[in-house]
Amino acid sequence: MTDWNADLYLKFAAERTRPAAELLARVPLETVERALDLGCGPGNSTELIVRRFPGASVEGIDTSPAMLGKARARLPQVRFTQSDVAGFRAEPPASLIFANAVLQWVPDHEALFPQLMEGLVPGGVLAVQMPDNLDEPSHRLMREEAAQPDFAERIGDVRGTRAEILSVQDYYDILAPHGAAIDIWRTTYVHVMDDASAIVDWLSASGLKPFLDPLDVDERAAFLEAYTDRVTEAYPRRIDGKVVLPFPRLFIVATKGAAGGSS
Repeated sequence: MTDWNADLYLKFAAERTRPAAELLARVPLETVERALDLGCGPGNSTELIVRRFPGASVEGIDTSPAMLGKARARLPQVRFTQSDVAGFRAEPPASLIFANAVLQWVPDHEALFPQLMEGLVPGGVLAVQMPDNLDEPSHRLMREEAAQPDFAERIGDVRGTRAEILSVQDYYDILAPHGAAIDIWRTTYVHVMDDASAIVDWLSASGLKPFLDPLDVDERAAFLEAYTDRVTEAYPRRIDGKVVLPFPRLFIVATKGAAGGSS
């Protein structure tokens, strides 16, 4: 994919930061020696970690130069590294691996999550939040529009651009051999937006990106116009003229056992 649009992403900074704050609040650690923020984006989640654990050595990791530029300007005292989460290894092991809204882009969670747990010290915590919205109208309509004759050949098969979000039972079974404690929950946020175009703006910096990247300027404009029409119908205005966007997210906090296994 092309680089991420950091400014567009930050247009909804408060809404995007809230799940990270709520995930971090459930991390059962008093002190942290080393913390990694995977998929740190523009540093909004990294800043939360720095504030919570001021004595920690914190490193943010992301693939996007644009996002890392924003993060370095925001937190010049923090180390930020351009790297792919899919092949990342925590060396030395960390007390906290924090992954807010990034692992949905990384395939094969059956192998990925144990790999991340191996990067923790005994008693360390893996904290994960992933959008779980592929069945919501916002994302179903992306796929429907992409399948239209005007776009299908250019966009191609986008099913593999995001990883399958497994069941809570599956994640428990994947993590149980490594975890002394596993906390899993699902929250549906309800975001109040000005109109359907605001929903499209939100998604243009995230879920829509794999659909838009293969298109030229004119095709992209046509896709967004058609998609916005679909979103307008799916998310009608409420009594005050606003629209509401339900947004489900899956949260996982797993604490590694003292000997690296279940206890």
